[in-house]
Formats: sequence, structure tokens, C-alpha cells
Amino acid sequence: MTMGIASGGLVLVNEMRKNLPPSEQKIADYIVSNPEKIVSMTVQELGEMSQTSGAAVTRLCKSLKLKGFQELKLRINGDLGRKIELTNRDIEPNEPVMSTIQKVTDHAVHALLETAELMDSTQLEAAVDAIGNAQNIHFFGVGASGIPAFDAQQKFLRIHKATTSTADLHMSATVVANFGPEDVVVGISFSGKTFEVEKILELANSRGATTISLTKYGQTPISGISKIQLYTSPSREANFRSAATSSRLAQLHVMDMLFMSVASRQFDTTITYLDSTREAIEDIQQYISGKKKK
Repeated sequence: MTMGIASGGLVLVNEMRKNLPPSEQKIADYIVSNPEKIVSMTVQELGEMSQTSGAAVTRLCKSLKLKGFQELKLRINGDLGRKIELTNRDIEPNEPVMSTIQKVTDHAVHALLETAELMDSTQLEAAVDAIGNAQNIHFFGVGASGIPAFDAQQKFLRIHKATTSTADLHMSATVVANFGPEDVVVGISFSGKTFEVEKILELANSRGATTISLTKYGQTPISGISKIQLYTSPSREANFRSAATSSRLAQLHVMDMLFMSVASRQFDTTITYLDSTREAIEDIQQYISGKKKK
């Protein structure tokens, strides 16, 4: 797993723990309980302290898709150095406005940073290649996850990519049913379990299209059936913010990464298309303004 930010080790361990074999779970539990000690240990020392073995530690790093124990230590050290304190408290009755501002901002910043920490640049590169070469692209998300899908459609249309987006299962099935190997379908679901998204990706796979999933970090039904997996922070929303505020921002963040990366790959044509789009909108605005004056 090639990531750009040297932190997020504790998130990786926490989220993958339940999928690990017993010996690796023991190491994961020790790491979570003693992160400060890990950064100065050797592989053998961690194996002894967790009552497992050095080989089990090495296997754990492989399970986490890390290059080795040094990368795990580097990421845990980054977690300790950052020291972001995040309250899990929900919004209280008659919460002072300044307190609400702080809580909402803290959760948003945490979600964005953690998403960047968990971004696998190899998977992002694969997604960029697929979308850059795609004949057609379809983004699909239900409920709050439909917002980043629609946002992505608008962005990619501006750089002359044949792109569709809808939150309707039947309409998406109609679109994807005619897709093929040259096309890309992106399914967005924070939980990774949304029935409609899973069905659209299954349909896309059956048509030979490249499927990309965007879910919370970890193994989910949707990430399990997609050819390319992108992840956001797994941080849960507080009860009062169950309308997906932080998770929505994280999804938009990943869509922006994807768009900017594709745009950068075709920089000269991107500028041309964006200029054409801007001119068209300005012409329309002038026309509307002129009609109003009349």
C-alpha cells in the first residue's frame, strides 16, 4: 500500500483487526494498547511482547498491505506526533454556536486527514488510468452518497468526459446495461453495504466494465466486488449528524483527488475545455442579463 502521508497506522490496525487471524489479532491488540512503545521496538521484540512471533508481526504488516514493520512504526509515530483530540460528543440541546462550529470543524478536519492517510496511491493511479481512458463513465450513489456522484459528473463533464450520474437504481441499470470494457462505473457507499450500489457494480462487472468503489476503509461487500478500491475515513458520524456530514466531505475530497489527477494527466486539453466551458457560461449569463434589462 503506497500512501502519501506518514500516519494513519492506528486506523489501519483498528479497522483490519476483525479480519485478521488470531495471532495477528493479538499483535494488533497490543499495538492499540501500547502505541508509544511500538515505535522503538524491533520485529522480534513486538513478537515477544505480544506473545506471538516475529514472523507473525511480518505477516501482520502484509495483511495491512504495508511494505514492512518500519512503515507501520512510521505511521504510528505520525499518529502520536499529530495528537489530534477529537470529541465523540454529539451536539447538545441549545449548544452555543461557537461550540457547534468547533465540533463540526473538528470532525470534518479529522475525516479529511484520515482519508488522505488511508489513500492508496496505487489504487488511485489505477482509477485515474481507467477514467482517463474511459469511453463512458457513470457515478452512482444513493442518499447522501448521491451528492459526490452528482458533483463528480459535473466536474468531468467540464473536461469533455462522457459522464452520467443518477441516484435511481432503474435509471442507472438502464445506463450500465449498455456499457462494455471501455467504460467505467463508480459506486459510492460509505457503509460499503448499500444494496442498490452493490447491484449496479455487479451489473457493470457482468458487462466487462471497470468498476471502482468508494467506501469507508475496510472489507465490505461493495469493495469486495469492485476491481479498484478507494476508501474514505471509517470514522462514524455522531448520532445527531447521521445525515452524513463528515463522510460526505470525505467522499467529495476523494472525488476531487480523482478529478484533479485526471485533469493533470491531460493538462493542455483540460485548460482548453475549462476555458470553453467558462466562456459558454459567461455568454449565457450575458444573454440572460441582457434579456432582463429589456
